[in-house]
Amino acid sequence: MKLVIASDHAGFSLKEEVRAYLTKGGHEVVDLGAFKCEPQDDYPDFAQRVGEAIIAGEAPRGILICGSGVGVSIAANKIPGIRAAMCHDTYSAHQGVEHDDMNVLVMGARIIGSALAYELADAFLKAKFISNEERFTRRFKKVLAIEAKYQRGSSQSGQSNPPA
Repeated sequence: MKLVIASDHAGFSLKEEVRAYLTKGGHEVVDLGAFKCEPQDDYPDFAQRVGEAIIAGEAPRGILICGSGVGVSIAANKIPGIRAAMCHDTYSAHQGVEHDDMNVLVMGARIIGSALAYELADAFLKAKFISNEERFTRRFKKVLAIEAKYQRGSSQSGQSNPPA
């Protein structure tokens, strides 16, 4: 499978390990950075790179890694069409795809080690959305409706300004 991967400085080492593991396993992995450990980088930049690459059709799925996984998860989910979830167990990594059509796996490098990261990536990449199960497609359509309602430009969005 072709996928995109990125991390900030906190996830850099784990990203490099996961990228090498997946490449060795036959996956086409497009690295969107960071390309060196730069403590001044910002996680939203890498979440945006992965999200935009998926939306542009460069790859169907992606992996994001930061220190906890929380920051890149929040940032990636701001992009319409991105369904990113932090997973630190294999059940969530495959179930998120099977039931919710998750397209970005998020991991926290300060939370898990490389062996578990490999297992999570494998579970995520092997899983497929169960589109013939009515309850999953019904729920997925509801998620898409929520996303559409709150996209920029929607008169019903009720969006507020970010905190100062």
